[in-house]
Amino acid sequence: MVRMSADERREGVIRAAIAEFSQRGYYGTSTEAIAKRVGVSQPYLFRLFPGKKAIFVAASLRCVDDVCRVLGEAGEGFQGEEAVHAMARAYARLIQEQPERLLMQMQTYIAVAAAEAEGDHRFGEAVRAGWMRLWETVHLPLGADDNETTVFLAYGMLINTLAAMGFPPGHRVWQGMYPSARIGEPADEQGS
Repeated sequence: MVRMSADERREGVIRAAIAEFSQRGYYGTSTEAIAKRVGVSQPYLFRLFPGKKAIFVAASLRCVDDVCRVLGEAGEGFQGEEAVHAMARAYARLIQEQPERLLMQMQTYIAVAAAEAEGDHRFGEAVRAGWMRLWETVHLPLGADDNETTVFLAYGMLINTLAAMGFPPGHRVWQGMYPSARIGEPADEQGS
């Protein structure tokens, strides 16, 4: 059996944390569940991360990074409306294929609000910095237009809300979306 490096174990913890936190949130997830999912002891978990909040932050920021990467790759070489549709298709595909990424985003926003209410602003600062990376990722392909960027991200947040609530593909709530962002529609029906 090949031993994993600490970096490989950290990566495994982040993946396990996304799976656990996305379903149960910060307060409903135990570090024991994360350790069990990844196959390590809790003491080893805390050798990799200083505490539960650090694990949650790493999982949250990984999701932001993943979304930035997916949108950045999709928008590369496109401008304006072409970029909108390429990035919308990529995002819809991401949250359909990896719904834990969507749920982790939603849990992150809840956790930021709770942390801010408790006077802990560092977590919110880290997440806001991630959001700004996301903003910049879509801003240039959308013509560096603040309004277009805001509209695109607003649609994304609406998509998050509708998908998290479980509206099925084809439901009328999806009809106001960019055709390329309608959840559950095959790519050839989404248009461009």
